[in-house]
Amino acid sequence: MYIRGSRGIHGIVFETKEFNTEETCPLFSSTHAQSPKSRRKKKREQGLMEGKENGPDGKKPGRVIDGPTNPMVTPLLNDLYQFTMAYAYWKAGKQSERSVFDLYFRKNPFGGEYTIFAGLEECIKFLANFNLTDEEIDFVRDSLPGCEEAFCDYLRGLDCSDVEVYAIPEGSVVFPKVPLLRIEGPVAVVQLLETPFLNLINYASLVATNAARHRFVAGKSKLLLEFGARRAQGPDGAISASKYCYLGGFDATSNVAAGKLFGIPLRGTHSHAFVSSFMSLDEIVDKALRSSDGKSTCEDFVSLVQTCLTKIQNSSSLHGVFSETNQSELAAFTSYALAFPSSFLALVDTYDVMKSGIPNFCAVALALNELGYKAVGIRLDSGDLAYQSTEARKFFCAIERELNVPDFGKMIITASNDLNEETVDALNKQGHEVDAFGIGTNLVTCYAQAALGCVFKLVEINNQPRIKLSEDVTKVSIPCKKRTYRLFGKEGYPLVDIMTGENEPPPKVGERLLCRHPFNESKRAYVVPQRVEELLKCYWRGNAG
Repeated sequence: MYIRGSRGIHGIVFETKEFNTEETCPLFSSTHAQSPKSRRKKKREQGLMEGKENGPDGKKPGRVIDGPTNPMVTPLLNDLYQFTMAYAYWKAGKQSERSVFDLYFRKNPFGGEYTIFAGLEECIKFLANFNLTDEEIDFVRDSLPGCEEAFCDYLRGLDCSDVEVYAIPEGSVVFPKVPLLRIEGPVAVVQLLETPFLNLINYASLVATNAARHRFVAGKSKLLLEFGARRAQGPDGAISASKYCYLGGFDATSNVAAGKLFGIPLRGTHSHAFVSSFMSLDEIVDKALRSSDGKSTCEDFVSLVQTCLTKIQNSSSLHGVFSETNQSELAAFTSYALAFPSSFLALVDTYDVMKSGIPNFCAVALALNELGYKAVGIRLDSGDLAYQSTEARKFFCAIERELNVPDFGKMIITASNDLNEETVDALNKQGHEVDAFGIGTNLVTCYAQAALGCVFKLVEINNQPRIKLSEDVTKVSIPCKKRTYRLFGKEGYPLVDIMTGENEPPPKVGERLLCRHPFNESKRAYVVPQRVEELLKCYWRGNAG
């Protein structure tokens, strides 16, 4: 993307044919989110019912906005120096000076060429519920030696009614240096938003980008399942990961709490422990299973499974592939199928995938088929996933062909086992029959990169541009209140993002525009846009309009 030549700000040319935002990153809105129960609820509702909140278009929706998903997101989720600066601003009489801050990042994560913006919804919820309780103000007073009581009175009256926030829509593809958010308002108040906003956006955007990269490598046709709750950095890490992996292109999560909070589809089966907890088929007491249409009942489903296993053993094309299977595993699969006949999916690598797990699964799946049910498939969690998935598919297709079971060869094969972007890519190059990937640790912990590195910089105060200088040119901030645009070419694909000063005329369709890099004079390009889209939209307008 680049910026206007006469007063260029920043740009990096990008090609989006490889990544379709609408298909891969649909905007996620947590319409099912629950309001946290906090001691600030009464004050929050009183303020909001007075019309201090606004919707994505800046207009008042006339409703109470829920608080942040995590009730720990309060004004105290802050660095101490935000409060020391607020106090110093107040002492100097500068607390109400009108300021403009940009929130942006300097480099795309994971060595990539794009980032997915996420976390905006939580920021708006935080703004809508911003206030300090008496207990919190007392704690701030105790943490600031010599703090005057009048400052505590000032804090007691703080809210975000005089703050405006302009942002790129959540779920958008974004690029370095371009403001994700522009925050305007009294400098002391906006300063208190810095740490919470960075906290809410840095990880959200990082993990959403990680998810999108996995989606890109896996391809559009594969199911992507987020299995990271047990490996995430604490409860909030798990909940946030589930939400933003879904935004980034994943199809479902194993996290039940995230499913409840955000309406994300849930997926999950059983573990190795469930399989190894069974000793024999004799442990199954209730052996009856009604047919899918409810018209009949199989009184001994266990015997039906054993009969189906014998059929497989006698199959000509599968003769010699296996002999005796593990009967405790067969008992576990049979028991699980009795509990979930309509959604039977088995973990088949507890003992031996090809000599026990796959044949046992197929025996149970065939028995279910005779009662009108259709098994879902298998999960592989160890070994050579490409080879095992290919051999499993051959096994399924052989049963479909020899035993005349329609669509048996289309069983879903899910692979897990510490997968990441590189291993999925390697599987693709090797060739496999995997339909779904269950990814956890490397996804939710963002193992390849610990942080996105968003920053929050003052760019204007009292209508005067401000700049942060550095010997490291990458850390030089871009001054002034800016507008940002995305320019599209003839084929409808974005060509470039540009930034201009607030009062500069916007780019015009069909009019040639010189775009240039703000720090590298050799990087410049002429663009003739066929469509122009302004990126920053008002999501919070305080008491205005």
